[in-house]
Amino acid sequence: MVTIFAESTLMIVSNERVAEFLAQRLAHNIVPPYVAVGIEKDGEVIGGVLLNHFTGNDIHMSAAGSGWTRPFVRSIGEYVFGRLGCGRMTVVTGQPRVVRLAEQLGGEVEGLMRNHFGEGRHAFIVGILKKDWRF
Repeated sequence: MVTIFAESTLMIVSNERVAEFLAQRLAHNIVPPYVAVGIEKDGEVIGGVLLNHFTGNDIHMSAAGSGWTRPFVRSIGEYVFGRLGCGRMTVVTGQPRVVRLAEQLGGEVEGLMRNHFGEGRHAFIVGILKKDWRF
């Protein structure tokens, strides 16, 4: 387990348990390479972010769970836009509430991938540009 930082009773971690949590919650396989960063409370992963499909200028982001805090969200943006140097982050989700969250972070809906998560399970594509990131 790699602890990234602690925030009161929450621990921000990056480990295989986060990837397993995300795979269960997102109901699809996660194939390396990826970075999985999660929120742990009382030894349990309660939320996480998966970053994969890195192309240099873009990386895909999926999220599940709870426990989101401003410092956690800010750290994801700092990693993507600062450390990796991406110009955009692409959110791929079937959840309208995740679309709304991505829009609050500066994202814009760019399209829909039909049957992306299986028959009748479509995915919204939301792009968040570095210049529009609200953190």
